[in-house]
Amino acid sequence: MTGTPETTCTTCPYCGVGCGVLAMQEPDGSVSVKGDPDHPANFGRLCSKGSALAETLSLDDRLLVPQVDGKQASWDQALDLVAERFRASIAEHGPDSVAFYVSGQILTEDYYVANKLMKGFIGSANIDTNSRLCMASSVAGHRRAFGSDTVPGTYEDLEQADLIVLVGSNLAWCHPVLFQRIEAAKRARPQMRLVVIDPRRTATCEQADLHLKLKPDTDVALFNGLLAFLNECSAIDERYVGLHTSGFEEALEKAGACDIKTIAAATGLAPQDVALFYSMVARTPKTVTVYSQGVNQSVVGTDKVNAILNTHLATGRIGKPGAGPFSVTGQPNAMGGREVGGLANMLAAHMELENADHRQLVQTFWQSPAMAEKPGLKAVEMFRAVRDGRIKAIWIMGTNPVDSLPDADGVAEALRICPFVVVSEVSTAVDTLAYADVALPAAAWGEKDGMVTNSERRMSRQKSFLPLPGETRPDWWALAEVAKRMGHASGFDYAGPSEIFAEFAQLSATGNNGTRDFDIGAYSLVSEAAYIRMLPFQWPRASALDEGDSRFFADGGFFTPDGRARFIAVTSRAAPRLERRYPFVLNTGRIRDQWHTMTRTAKTSRLMSHIGEPYAELHPDDAEALGIQPADLVQVESPYGKVIVRALVSDRAQPGNVFVPMHWTDQFAAKGRVDAVVAPEVDPISGQPGSKFTPVAVKKAAFSWHGFAILKHKPITLDFSYWALAPAPGGWRLEFAGEGEQSPRDLAQGLLQIGDVDVENGLMAVEDRDVYAGRYALWQGSALQGAVFLAPAPVAVSRQWAVGLLQQPADTAKDRLGILAGRPAADRPDPGAIVCSCFQVGANDIARAVSTGAGTLDAIGATLKAGTNCGSCRSEICSLIAGMQEKEVDHADIAQAG
Repeated sequence: MTGTPETTCTTCPYCGVGCGVLAMQEPDGSVSVKGDPDHPANFGRLCSKGSALAETLSLDDRLLVPQVDGKQASWDQALDLVAERFRASIAEHGPDSVAFYVSGQILTEDYYVANKLMKGFIGSANIDTNSRLCMASSVAGHRRAFGSDTVPGTYEDLEQADLIVLVGSNLAWCHPVLFQRIEAAKRARPQMRLVVIDPRRTATCEQADLHLKLKPDTDVALFNGLLAFLNECSAIDERYVGLHTSGFEEALEKAGACDIKTIAAATGLAPQDVALFYSMVARTPKTVTVYSQGVNQSVVGTDKVNAILNTHLATGRIGKPGAGPFSVTGQPNAMGGREVGGLANMLAAHMELENADHRQLVQTFWQSPAMAEKPGLKAVEMFRAVRDGRIKAIWIMGTNPVDSLPDADGVAEALRICPFVVVSEVSTAVDTLAYADVALPAAAWGEKDGMVTNSERRMSRQKSFLPLPGETRPDWWALAEVAKRMGHASGFDYAGPSEIFAEFAQLSATGNNGTRDFDIGAYSLVSEAAYIRMLPFQWPRASALDEGDSRFFADGGFFTPDGRARFIAVTSRAAPRLERRYPFVLNTGRIRDQWHTMTRTAKTSRLMSHIGEPYAELHPDDAEALGIQPADLVQVESPYGKVIVRALVSDRAQPGNVFVPMHWTDQFAAKGRVDAVVAPEVDPISGQPGSKFTPVAVKKAAFSWHGFAILKHKPITLDFSYWALAPAPGGWRLEFAGEGEQSPRDLAQGLLQIGDVDVENGLMAVEDRDVYAGRYALWQGSALQGAVFLAPAPVAVSRQWAVGLLQQPADTAKDRLGILAGRPAADRPDPGAIVCSCFQVGANDIARAVSTGAGTLDAIGATLKAGTNCGSCRSEICSLIAGMQEKEVDHADIAQAG
C-alpha cells in the first residue's frame, strides 16, 4: 500500500523536557517518529528514548479489557463496583478512608478531574502523585521563597548563560535534549563554563570544566558557603535585596562565615576546587543553577533548594536572560500535576489548600458538595495508611508503586491486605497489577488527547494518531464515569478533554487579578476545534492579547503577601553516621535508555541493548576490600530489603557509595527492585523520599554456576536464583545463576525447549561437567533457535556478538562450531558493548575506528554515524576516545623510557 503518511504534531511522553514529536502514520498503519523542528523545547532534537517511540507501540502486552478479580468484565460492571466500594467506604469510615495515587504520566485533563473528584466532591485531600518522588522538594522550596511554585526561567537561559551549574543532575542521560542545547551553546561560545556538582562522575561530567564530587547530602554546606563568599567579596545585589526580599541577614547569619577549609572538610572536596567554584560564580553575572533529583530526593531536599535560591536572590540573578535557578522535572506532566493541585497539599491553579479563601473560591466554582479542608496524605504516608488500615480503598493510576516507592516490599504488602484496590493501567507487565481487585484498561501515548506542561512552563498537546485498541478508555473518562455513579453527574458531564481544559483555564482566571502566578484565562472559552489546533505556549497567558511572561521575578513581584521573596535561613547538617552493619550509602537513579519501571522502554530491544541488566556501581577500592571482581553478582541489602545485581567496578563511584538503577522490576529480573532496599525516610517539609541516601551492606553473592543464553522465544518460567531478561533483535537475552545438582545439559535443554522440537537429538554441545561448564546450541534448518553458555564464574562471552547470532544464518559446520567456540569468527568482528543505541554501534567498533584515525567525536560520527541521531551517547564516545588516547600516551612514555 502506498500513499502520503499522515503527520501528527504531538509531545513526547518521557521526561519533563517536553519535546515536540512528529508522528507519521503510513497508509499501512505503520508509524515512524522524528523530532518536531518547530517545537520550541527541542527544535527537532530527540533523545534515544524519544527516537524509539514508534518501536513501543505494539499491543502484545496491553491491558485491553476491564478485569474484576482477574477475570474479564464489562466497563459497566467494573465502574459500578468501583463507585459502590468507594461510596460504601466513605459512608462507613469517612472520606479520608479512600485515596487516589496518580502520576506525572497522565495528562492535565486527567489530573484535573481526579483532583476535582477527590478534593471537591469526596471531600478529602488524599490524592497524591508519583511526582512526589521527583519534584516535591522543589515545589516546597519555591513556595517558601517565592510564595508560589514558580519556575522563574526558560530553556533559552541555558544557552545564554556564561556559567551553568548542574547540581544533582546527570543531564546528559536524564534530560538529554537540554544537555544537547547546552553542548551546542558551548561549541558556539567556548568561553561558556559548566560546573557539575554530583557525588558520581556521570556522563554529564565529560563536558564539565569542573566536577565537584561532594559527599552525599552536603549541598547545603556548599551553598551556604557560597552565600557567605558572595557577601564577603561584595557580589551581593544590595538594591535587589533591599527592594524585593526579606530575611537576608538571618539567612547570612545561619550560613556562617566562609571558611573554605571547613566547607571543604564538610563536603569532602578539595579546598582549591571549592574556592574556584565560588570565584567562578562570584564573577559571572549570567549564572544558571540547574538542579534535579540529587537535590530533591533527600531528607533535606527542601533546604537544599532554598540554599540554592538564596544565592540567586542575593545576587539578583533571577528572571533575567541567562541567569536564574532552574528546577528540571522528571516526568512529562509533573508540572501539569502541580498546576491542577494534584499533590495532597495543593489546590488547582496554584491555589493553596490551607487558604480558606482559596478553598471557598474553588468550591464555589466547582459548585461542589464538599471541600477538603486539610492536606491529605503524601505518597509514603499514604501507603503506610493503606497498610495500617486507615485507607480502605485506593485507586492507582498510571504508576507502579510496588516498584517505585521506597520500602517497596512494604507497599506490596499494604496493597495485598487493602480491602479494595483499583489500578488503571496500559500494560499487563506491571507488578502493581497483581494486587488489583479491578483493573481498568487505559489509553496510551498515541491514543489519548490532552495537555502536558514541561519544565519551562510550556504547555503542549499530546494528540492521538492511533485508534483506541480493545476497550481502552482515557483516564479522565473513567474518573468522570465513577463520579457520575457516585451521584455527581452534573460536575463531570464532559464531552471531551477540550471541555475539561476550558474549565481549568476558567478556574485559573477566576478571582485572580494578578494575585497568582498561574493564569491561562485566555483559553477559558477554547472550542474543540481551537483545542485541536492549539500550539505550544508558555504560561501565564491571561488573555488572547497577552503573550505571557517568559520569565518571572527580574523586577520582584513575588507572590507573597508583601510581594517580597523570602530568604530561608537553612543550616547544614552532617550526614547520618553509618552503622557497622550498613557501611555503604546507596544512591539510585536513571540510566540513559530506560524510563521509570520499563513498561514502555523495555518493549524495544534497541533501548535494552546499552544496559540490559541491573547493576551496582562500586569503587575499585571497595570492590577489592569485599573480594568482588567486575561482573560478579553482588547483594545490596538494607533493613527493608535486598537486591542481587551485577557488579560494575568503576572509579566513577565514590568510595563508600554504591549506585543501583531504579528501573528493574519482577518482570525483567529476579531480584532487581532496588526501591525494596530504599529507606522510607522523607523530607519533613516536602514529604519527598531520600532516595539518594540509604545505608546498606554490600557483599558478593555466591552461586555455584552462572549462565547466559540467547533465545528465539521468551522463556515461560524462570526458576533460577538469579535471572535478568531483556528483549534482543530476533529474540531474548538471559543472564542467570544458581545452585544445585541439575545437569548442565538438562538445564540447557529446558531453556531451549520450544513446542515439540526434538531438543535432545538436535542439540550441539561442548561441555565439561566436572566444572559445570558448557556451550549448547539448537538449530532448525539454518536458523539458530537458541544458545546457552554455562560456567562456574560469570560467563565470558561477548553479549552483543551472541545476540547478533539470532538474526544470522549458520549455513556451514564451521559457522556452527564457531558458535560453540563462544567467540566470533575473524570475518565477523565483535562490536562490543553497545554505546550508540540508535545505530547499534559498540565500544569495539569505536575503538577500531579510533585506531584507524577517527580520533574525534565528529570523525566517529562521520565513520560510524554514532552520536549523530539523538546525541545521547556523545559523552560516552568522548570518554572512550579520551581513554584510548590516554593509553597511547602511556605506551609512548613506556617506549621512550625503554
